[in-house]
Amino acid sequence: MRLRTIHSALIAASMIAAPVATAIAPSPAQAGLFGGGFGGIVYDPRNHAENILSAARAMEQINNQIAQLQNEAAMLVNQARNLASLPHSALGQLQQSVQRTQALLGEAQRIAYDVSAIEDAFAQDYRDGIAGARDPELLAGARGRWQNSVAGFEDALKVQASVVGNIDGTRQAMAELVTRSQNATGALQAAQAGNQLVALQSQQLADLTALMAAQGRAEALEQARQAASQEQAREQLRRFLAPGAGYQPTRVTMFGSD
Repeated sequence: MRLRTIHSALIAASMIAAPVATAIAPSPAQAGLFGGGFGGIVYDPRNHAENILSAARAMEQINNQIAQLQNEAAMLVNQARNLASLPHSALGQLQQSVQRTQALLGEAQRIAYDVSAIEDAFAQDYRDGIAGARDPELLAGARGRWQNSVAGFEDALKVQASVVGNIDGTRQAMAELVTRSQNATGALQAAQAGNQLVALQSQQLADLTALMAAQGRAEALEQARQAASQEQAREQLRRFLAPGAGYQPTRVTMFGSD
């Protein structure tokens, strides 16, 4: 808009300058009087106006090129912002939380999370080892199953305590990541903050999975103990009612009399 105003002003100035130049141009007599000193100078108003217009057009092109360079520079700045990496990572904290919970699962007592160990334990203490066991062995088996149940509930409580302890760290990490996401200067920082929020949710799911596994293990061991106790009770009742010599009456002497 400013260039158009300058352009119009220059055209108007050239039109005003034409009669002025004509008015001050020397007459032939004056030219002869001064010995032809002005005879070699010819002023063309139209040519002068065209030169001014050409200069104005050149100035406008230069301004357009400057504006284009400014736009390209702004675009490069925006691209640099979009490619800027997020200067914060909660990955280490999340990994430590998962490792603590995993370590507690690895410290499970007695019957742990191993398929072959579970099969052996159930074959010996919960299923096949009751019918052919002697009375002392039945007593030892009942005590072992009770200890397995107690250990399972203890492990479940430890995992619950660990998960509850992770809540405060999870809250702090979530607040930090949300703040970083809202204050992100570019698309990359916002995407990285979003990815870390997803990782935080994965850590919470891992804690929930571990908690459910520990609680389910404890409940399964207790239910298996109850089932085995019922089977043992039936076996002991069968042995008590099994036919045999039974009771045989005998003569009893009391108070030293015949």
